[in-house]
Amino acid sequence: MKNVTAPKMFALAFGLFLGLCIWKFGNPVILDHKISVPKSPTEFLNEPWPPHWAGLILLPFTIFGILLIAAKKFLLPANRWLLWLPLAWLGWQFFSASKSVDATLTTATLWQYFGCVACFFLGLFLFARENLLRWILPGVLAAFTFCLIRAVDQKAIEFPTERQTLIEGQRTGWTNFPPETVLSMKNDDLIITTNGVDVVNPVILKKMEKGRAYGTLVYPNALAGLILLLWPLSLALAVGTTKNLKPLIRFTAIALAIFLGSAAFFATDSKLGWLVGIFAAGLFLLRLNWPQKLKFATVTVVLVFGLGVFALRFHSYFSAGATSATARFVYWRAAAQITAAHPLTGTGPGTFQRPYAQLKSPAAEMARLTHNDFLEQFCDSGIPGGISYTAWIILALTVAGKKYWRSADVFTFAVFTGVLAWFMQSLGEFGIFIPALAWTAFTLLGLLIGEKRIEFDKKSKKY
Repeated sequence: MKNVTAPKMFALAFGLFLGLCIWKFGNPVILDHKISVPKSPTEFLNEPWPPHWAGLILLPFTIFGILLIAAKKFLLPANRWLLWLPLAWLGWQFFSASKSVDATLTTATLWQYFGCVACFFLGLFLFARENLLRWILPGVLAAFTFCLIRAVDQKAIEFPTERQTLIEGQRTGWTNFPPETVLSMKNDDLIITTNGVDVVNPVILKKMEKGRAYGTLVYPNALAGLILLLWPLSLALAVGTTKNLKPLIRFTAIALAIFLGSAAFFATDSKLGWLVGIFAAGLFLLRLNWPQKLKFATVTVVLVFGLGVFALRFHSYFSAGATSATARFVYWRAAAQITAAHPLTGTGPGTFQRPYAQLKSPAAEMARLTHNDFLEQFCDSGIPGGISYTAWIILALTVAGKKYWRSADVFTFAVFTGVLAWFMQSLGEFGIFIPALAWTAFTLLGLLIGEKRIEFDKKSKKY
């Protein structure tokens, strides 16, 4: 225990906290009012927790982390502008908040944004400096594994069973449910009354029929984002750290990592996630230590095969009009209109839904968020907020890419691949509002651009 230092114990505890976020804080913070406080041990174990609890837990971690950083010589990164951009962005969020059209939504969002910046700086100044990646990962990867298992179970067992139970309940006039359960299901719109008859909500039934898994997160695309973020590293660890184990054990570990990740990813049915995943796989293959011809041939096969499967798997979605993609273009157009109307401060962090409700046509689908984290910054906090955030992320990823592209450490390049893929997916999603996703991603981003080059294993080499 002589080598177990305070920073290492802090990193282990912080990794467990991020794992807790994956397990319990997988909802957007603007939905805090819709997440009930658990009232029993069973609810504490099985139900999500209110997102604002995550901020309350993160605060003492941040304070203690600052003390650990201050206890040693303060090292500034070579690219010091990477310190000022996130601070400028966060500062502008508070200025924009003074003009917010909804104080409740903005307050919840500010807590979330503070967490993003805090996690980024903890990764940059503490975890990278002390090379603590391996101490963070146990909690994160344990929760990630649980989330994947949950998703596979949802797809294979839970959703089909629930659907059959509801159909059976409708057939028997709901006599197979206690009266209080039926009343609760009516309140939750699982049961609706049509022509005087209580029937299963057809919208819910259709969702169950599709069987899109979401694990412990808010919805399937959020799970796809988590897989994009953490699966590359999980695969690298499964392959790279099991070399000295017995062949059967090694094969089992690798097969389990491949099966859980791929099965859960397929179960999300995420179109954007699939395209980003193809890109991430190609990027990872390009820097492997293989002969050039073999490498490019493999990448070509992956791209052709991946796009072919994409076309076959989602052809019915596109033939039906690609409704979700079309809806996103409506949100993005509204975001541009809101930015044009409020170019300096926007309408306040997290408030897209308020002006959008006034702009959208009666037939358009309602949305609470822009489904694009970058556009969200522009319409919520104006052009200064959008530019500072976009510049921060693009420049940070550029620095990390230059730093690790030629690195012999395959594990940290896998971290970079996952982080890059997650930010790419955020062009069509709202991951920055979800503690489970954003705080994990920003911690890893800070680790990547720290002054020291992080290494999971100093002996690790390119495959």
